[in-house]
Amino acid sequence: MPKSVIIPPGTTTPIAPFVPGTLADGVVYVSGTLPFDKQNNVVHLGDARAQTRHVLETIKAVIETAGGSMDDVTFNSIFITDWVNYAAVNEVYAEFFAGEKPARFCIQCGLVKPGALVEIASVAHIGK
Repeated sequence: MPKSVIIPPGTTTPIAPFVPGTLADGVVYVSGTLPFDKQNNVVHLGDARAQTRHVLETIKAVIETAGGSMDDVTFNSIFITDWVNYAAVNEVYAEFFAGEKPARFCIQCGLVKPGALVEIASVAHIGK
């Protein structure tokens, strides 16, 4: 099965050996996305809502570059550093998935950079 690397315009080099997304057989796999600026610095320190919005906008750019939309997302993996931010993350998340919701899970854990409060990885089925 051939695959295509998905890199939205203006994307910076990731901090590890991966790409923002991969398209294979009509499915977009979006790497774990953190609230980073173009220099891989954490943005919106201390603001879970703003970080979640930044992460979901970045995911949206990957999926749209592949030819899909957020309506095509079927699964999200959500990682948060503290349950105190769960409601804030869900508030913004609901704005991006207003219709039928994708399946998901959410766990509390440490993230790769201090200051990052949320990371999300997504799967979207955009067809062929």
